[in-house]
Amino acid sequence: MSSDISGDAFRNVLLGAASAIVLALVITYVVAKLVHRHNVIDVTWGLLFCCVAVASFVGSDGHGDDWRRWVLLVITLVWGLRLALHMAVRSRGKGEDPRYAKMLEGRGEAATVLMVYGLQGVIAFIVAMPVVVGSLIDEPMGVLAYVGLLVWLVGIAFESIGDRQLAAYKADPDRGPVMDTGLWRYTRHPNYFGDACVWVGIFLIAAEHWPGVLTIVSTALMVYLLAFGSGKRVLERHMAERPGYRAYMQRTSGFFPLPPRG
Repeated sequence: MSSDISGDAFRNVLLGAASAIVLALVITYVVAKLVHRHNVIDVTWGLLFCCVAVASFVGSDGHGDDWRRWVLLVITLVWGLRLALHMAVRSRGKGEDPRYAKMLEGRGEAATVLMVYGLQGVIAFIVAMPVVVGSLIDEPMGVLAYVGLLVWLVGIAFESIGDRQLAAYKADPDRGPVMDTGLWRYTRHPNYFGDACVWVGIFLIAAEHWPGVLTIVSTALMVYLLAFGSGKRVLERHMAERPGYRAYMQRTSGFFPLPPRG
């Protein structure tokens, strides 16, 4: 099914979303210079999508279906704020992330701005397109949209439970060398798998009507980055140096939850 989307409304929402992302990144850069560490961008990552969701909700007023607009606003805010809070708590009292330190070693300020802030801003803008387009669709939500909401719920559950289990593991003084219980027994990255489900769910809500289906490119980019790109690959390159982690990799699925191999 197709839905007529006003070109003027689409341009206005795009401009509002882009402006909100740029403002959030500028503020983040200023904070990073004050605290002398660039990993504050990890907190802002989730907030960038909150900015897009708010801009899309405001800009689509009078154009998109109100129920779909509210659903996209709420579920994006829940995901983004939860992630931002989790990252803020995890990084509290710590210095620069070694991954950022290694990536930025020997690079000038301009390269740092482009690699850390510019790149993440562009990716967030592209990935968030299902929220932008979905907010402007004027057709009521149907079966596919509610399936998307269910997939989103699975994703947010995986993220929340996985993060909670990992925090409990880190707080245990008698913990083993590798976290391999709970959801972590079935996938090495329940939080990344949860992220993927969240954005597949949001895509399904937008894809129920044309041109929302075109935003599959945005969701495919997010899933690729999580499963094969900067998310999983960079983290595991660092984690593989830990005792027992390579054996954990051999018996545990890298992304999609599966029973552990013998």
